[in-house]
Amino acid sequence: MGTFSLSHWLVVLVVILILFGAGRIPAAMGDLARGIRAFRTGMREDPAAESGGDKQIEPAERKPT
Repeated sequence: MGTFSLSHWLVVLVVILILFGAGRIPAAMGDLARGIRAFRTGMREDPAAESGGDKQIEPAERKPT
């Protein structure tokens, strides 16, 4: 009762194709792939940024008032 048969999945696929159209699904998958690629590129460590990120900031000196 909890699982779907092959005919149920075919009906779902047909409804998705009718709603979105056959051309929009590959375009959406391409956009998803580009987003994942951009995320992975952003997560890649940059050696130049890594060496500059450990600098300690000295507090400013206070002037007597």
